[in-house]
Amino acid sequence: MRRAAITAVGAYLPERTLTNADLERLVDTTDAWIVERTGIRERRILSRGKGSAYMAIQAAQQALQKRGLPAEAIDLVIVATVTPEHPFPATANIVSHAIGAHRAWGFDVEAACSSFLYALSVAADSIAAGRVQRVLVIGSDKMSSIIDYRDRATCVIFGDAAGAVLLEPTEEEVGVMDYLHQADGAGCAFLHMKAGGSVLPPSVRTVRNRLHFVYQEGRQVFKQAVIQMAEVSAALMRKHNLRPEDIAFFVPHQANRRIIEAAAERLGLPLEKVMLNIDRYGNTTSATLPLCLHDYESQLKKGDNLILTTFGGGFTWGALWLRWAY
Repeated sequence: MRRAAITAVGAYLPERTLTNADLERLVDTTDAWIVERTGIRERRILSRGKGSAYMAIQAAQQALQKRGLPAEAIDLVIVATVTPEHPFPATANIVSHAIGAHRAWGFDVEAACSSFLYALSVAADSIAAGRVQRVLVIGSDKMSSIIDYRDRATCVIFGDAAGAVLLEPTEEEVGVMDYLHQADGAGCAFLHMKAGGSVLPPSVRTVRNRLHFVYQEGRQVFKQAVIQMAEVSAALMRKHNLRPEDIAFFVPHQANRRIIEAAAERLGLPLEKVMLNIDRYGNTTSATLPLCLHDYESQLKKGDNLILTTFGGGFTWGALWLRWAY
């Protein structure tokens, strides 16, 4: 069976670090409060004048360089983001042009924090169907551009970053094996951005009322994230008779350390099998999963079973079984 295998990973992290001590000077919070409730100690912030495409380009180029492939070999570029460079054209088009992927077509996927996992699934299906040979899937978000740094409930959580994976076809028993995804539009009320779309376009009133920032009701999101990430991952494992001891790593969306620990506990997975980097980067939205793969790349072996899972606004969630290819 033809499958899509990850053959290289890349990442980009902005140079500027925003620590909890820095946030103590902006809002009524403390390092201890942030660490206890989120597990985050610092996050990266992209400089003004640069956007999600800039980070995506760096991550994509790193992945191509590691694989030793020219950009002209890429057939499709998918950028997962909730902070696109512009409302249009697609950030994927900007990235393709910048890296020299002149043969590629592309588009963006926007599904909140589930964007990367959804994009990875679409790319894998395209390769499995024989439509394309090589695909770049990039998660890139400049969350600092939509965060209200007067709101202590959200400004402590998010950071900026990008991660990229290169997918190529294989007939070995590796790559994207299966996935399960779900969505529930009722969750829109609990995690969204009120203005900036076609219903409430930018105006003096929307800017004055600070409606162009992330709005989140933390308790509802926390509860649903724990339940849904654990349940969809367990369902995928049951479908393929995968036991906790069969899993090399659990790769959860890095939204909150307590959410990650609770989901892992429900699955019967010890923390040493959980990829964690939220303490250094915060929640980078579409970039969290590829950043985990990048950071743990040296610990992975060919054939390792990974369960990737995510939960995002909307609500969106899902899980993907990946068998590492190198």
